[in-house]
Amino acid sequence: MVKVVIKVSMNSPKSRSKAMKIAVGVSGVETAAIQGENKDQIAVTGERIDSVCLTSLLRKSFGHAELVSVGSVEEKKEEGITLPIVWPYVSGVPQYPVYDIRHPSQYQEPNCSIM
Repeated sequence: MVKVVIKVSMNSPKSRSKAMKIAVGVSGVETAAIQGENKDQIAVTGERIDSVCLTSLLRKSFGHAELVSVGSVEEKKEEGITLPIVWPYVSGVPQYPVYDIRHPSQYQEPNCSIM
């Protein structure tokens, strides 16, 4: 995974929202977040992100966008509790969904005045 940080001149919540939409629209982006002391940086993580393309798209919309850093991210393995899959049984017999299968001659003709 790659993490890209871009500094963009964003002054309002509307411009931050616009920048997030642009960042998420680039192929390969999995997550995007606004960070920085003044909330003027976008941190994007994902696979095969074209950082130059993303920076130029932000520059076209905002006038100033500076590529701060590009680096790899170590993936953390989540050690969560995995629950077993439990199927509903009634008296030892599994319950499957019941589908109503009819012969085509049993269907009713639609009564539509238009047709």
